Amino acid sequence: MAKGGIRQKRNREGRLIVVSNRVADPKRDRKAGGLAVAVGETLEATGGGWFGWSGEVAPDARHSKPIVRLIDGIYIVTIDLTSEELDGFYFGFSNQCLWPILHYRIDLVHFEQEYYDKYRIVNRRFANALAQFLGPNDVIWIHDLHLIPMAAELRQHGAKQPIGFFLHVPFPPPEVVAALPRHHDLFKDMMAYDLLGFQTQRDTACFRNYAMQELGAVMSRDGSLQFAGHRIQCGAYPAGIDVDSFTELSTNAAARKQIASLGESVGNRAMLVGVDRLDYSKGLVERLKAYREFLKTYKENRNKVVLMQVTPPSRETLESYVQIRRELDRLEGDINGEFGEMDWTPVRYIRRAVSRSKLAALYRASRVGLVTPLRDGMNLVAKEYIAAQDENDPGVLILSRFAGAAEAMEQALIVNPYDVEQVAYALQVALHMPLEERRERHRALLATIKKEDVHAWSRAFLTRLQRTKSGFAGTLPLDKKANRAARQTTQKPAQRSAGA
Repeated sequence: MAKGGIRQKRNREGRLIVVSNRVADPKRDRKAGGLAVAVGETLEATGGGWFGWSGEVAPDARHSKPIVRLIDGIYIVTIDLTSEELDGFYFGFSNQCLWPILHYRIDLVHFEQEYYDKYRIVNRRFANALAQFLGPNDVIWIHDLHLIPMAAELRQHGAKQPIGFFLHVPFPPPEVVAALPRHHDLFKDMMAYDLLGFQTQRDTACFRNYAMQELGAVMSRDGSLQFAGHRIQCGAYPAGIDVDSFTELSTNAAARKQIASLGESVGNRAMLVGVDRLDYSKGLVERLKAYREFLKTYKENRNKVVLMQVTPPSRETLESYVQIRRELDRLEGDINGEFGEMDWTPVRYIRRAVSRSKLAALYRASRVGLVTPLRDGMNLVAKEYIAAQDENDPGVLILSRFAGAAEAMEQALIVNPYDVEQVAYALQVALHMPLEERRERHRALLATIKKEDVHAWSRAFLTRLQRTKSGFAGTLPLDKKANRAARQTTQKPAQRSAGA
């Protein structure tokens, strides 16, 4: 028996323990893709567990015990948060500090010490709750920006198991990260992991540079980092999708029916598709401006194309998101008002979530996929679009150079999303691309996403993490007193000179 009553299965090999802000049901949510697909099979094989926030807010959450459910041999362990913790940890530090800084938007960072304190408190609560369930041979995989300090907190409990961390968003250059208050204090905690995974080689290089320039880490010949007696492996592990299942989703009977309905709706017009949640990182305003430029410059396409933009809401209480929605509404109205006709609406803007099955059909029915974020860790929509295409008559993917997917998907039409004229020209090229060229590009892109699918992603990361079996043996100053001293030493505000 492991601590806390969780049965230890295959104890010699250990179990996989997945930690993320929100917890998926590996059985129920596997059809939704993402992390549930990536780790579901491994969790089943090892008798492992998934730990994180329950999604519930409770006034007595600090004093409540973790909720443990056993679902088909997989343990789901969750804790509640108080409303104050959620505001500071999630809406505050994660979404108003980390999200903008990691997406290169220094101008949108809103730092408050209370946000940071709540972020640390929640990570500590996660670690305190998780520690009681860990077995000595477990392997721990922690995910994304919400839980950066988790390994450091677990080390406080004496955890020596291999702990890996995967960052699903970009990691910017050191000078961008350094604009975040308390950045030394926070990112020093990443040095408590055994393996750090990033989406791209660029992100990996940026983190290595930051660790060396700002934290004083030393890089070895193999690319690992040495810090305070601990060796940290770093690498790029591009996240993928379950290609075969998504292809099936786009070709089954329900998809065929949906595609026929779409065909009746748009007539003989070519359909362009964009699917992004509402976020300033997605380049939605720039995309609509590029589409307007396309209709203005290449007049022969008027009344022959329709842009289907699916944008489910996100973080609607934050002012920066309210402003984006207002601008999108204005642009949609301007474009439809300027170019639309009695029988043609140039932009169809859907402001709600759409099921994956309908999205798969939408991708397959479209002539062009527009994936033009201003900055993105990977962007799996690009890969889903390719998986959904008819290989005999495929659509064309237009992809931002600032999406992580562009590092490997070079056969897409790569664009600068800030350059509206370039994106407009790419639309013209895509719509008039010869069939054989479309087939060639699609074949190459499909081979790439199959090679880097979701199973390859999780397998590569976990294989490398398991090889770090020596676990933690460093001397990181992880106690509160040392952290406080480090903060006072490295982050003391500079005194203003007279007249400043």
